Amino acid sequence: MALSTHIQQLKQKHENLSETVARLQRMPAVDDLQIAAMKKEKLKLKEEISRLGSA
Repeated sequence: MALSTHIQQLKQKHENLSETVARLQRMPAVDDLQIAAMKKEKLKLKEEISRLGSA
């Protein structure tokens, strides 16, 4: 897999998580732990994208 393809997949996964978090935060009965875990995963993805983009 080419590096640019991998970065694009990571960006798509990050965007999907952003949309999911936003949708869940609008719901009345929200699992805060689930949202926190998703936000951590988003941060990991963002850091990996940044690391790979500067390589």
